[in-house]
Amino acid sequence: MFWPSLFNSPATGSPQKSQNWTGNWVSSNTSRQSAAGTMVNTETALGVSALRGCVTLLAESLAQLPCELYRRDDKGGRERANDHPLYDVIHSQPNRKDTTFEYYEQGMGHLALEGNEFSLIERDGAGYPTELIPVHPKKVGVLKGQDGLPYYQLLDYKNQILPMRSVHHVKAFSLDGYVGLSPIATNADTIGLAMATEQHASAVFQRGATMAGVIERPREATAIKDQASVDRLLSKFTERHGGGLRNAFSVALLQEGMQYKQLAMDNEKAQLLESRNFGVVEVCRLYRVAPNMIQHLDKATFNNIEHLGLQFVIYTLMPWIKRKEAAMMRDLLIPSERKNLYIEFNVSGLLRGDQKSRFEAYAIARQWGWLSVNDIRRLENMPPIKGGDRYLSPMNMVDSQQMQNSLNATPQQMQEIEGILACTQ
Repeated sequence: MFWPSLFNSPATGSPQKSQNWTGNWVSSNTSRQSAAGTMVNTETALGVSALRGCVTLLAESLAQLPCELYRRDDKGGRERANDHPLYDVIHSQPNRKDTTFEYYEQGMGHLALEGNEFSLIERDGAGYPTELIPVHPKKVGVLKGQDGLPYYQLLDYKNQILPMRSVHHVKAFSLDGYVGLSPIATNADTIGLAMATEQHASAVFQRGATMAGVIERPREATAIKDQASVDRLLSKFTERHGGGLRNAFSVALLQEGMQYKQLAMDNEKAQLLESRNFGVVEVCRLYRVAPNMIQHLDKATFNNIEHLGLQFVIYTLMPWIKRKEAAMMRDLLIPSERKNLYIEFNVSGLLRGDQKSRFEAYAIARQWGWLSVNDIRRLENMPPIKGGDRYLSPMNMVDSQQMQNSLNATPQQMQEIEGILACTQ
């Protein structure tokens, strides 16, 4: 049995005296007021379209990758370890409720929002994992034991404390090594500014502070003192010449020296649009996502958009994948199995270029001998063919001694050559 008094808080290092200690770590249930005056928490931050786009992009990109368990062979190759009890859990069915896509999507979403991902590990009698049950990070507390290992307090299950072997924990960038930092909590001012900008823009358009135009009368003209007459004049003018395409290019007739002047967009409104764009870029910088990946195409061109996609896979998605792979190997494999077994997400599909460039690369690899026909077909998810495991070798790359031997004709070949020459004379 585990007692909270035996543990320390990762944030303070002091013994825990109370069950309600979740405020000591960054991914807490509380909101934080940003410098812009907006309250920032997980729910309000998801209202920022750029942030939601970045989070769902990361979650869906990782969830679509197949997760495989491989076994190393004696020849330096590998094969799928589909006979291992863990294979079906990580590849096909993590638990009775969730599909693999839903499970990995939810876990990556928790990492991007809260900085931590937790799953309860159900094991069979032999100790192999049979289910991975996701738990919301706000419902788990992390305690530091006297042995220096983390223990996990389930806040919704009578504060039950579980050892490390019963919980699968993936953490984002951490300062103490026990709890990952929440991007939302640590960057509340950046997100709050984007929220405040959106709220201000909504208020501007809701109140209609800027008019489309004004009708001026000359000074010497007698003022219209009846407000009803003024309202009637403006209403008729708007009805006749407003309404978009219905009254486009209509002709107006103004009497008594009246003039209509259209008002252009003021500087404040123009800067408001720039501020909204800047908010999108700031959120993208927070998650290291190129703006074009969330449909912000201001700086995207035909020449650089493919390279930006590859950059997203290599520099944005790959670090998250490596975090998850390492945590899965630590929590789901026993130490003796890690020598021959390893877990890997297959990202080859995301790293493919366009079809023409890919086939040209295959042709070069085939001609220079490091890919066979079946190797190429395997990369294209095609079945192997008979005789497709042969590797070519260019003649100019053959060993010179072997080539000299191949040029020496046998006596029988010399007789055939002489017979051919005699026939031609």
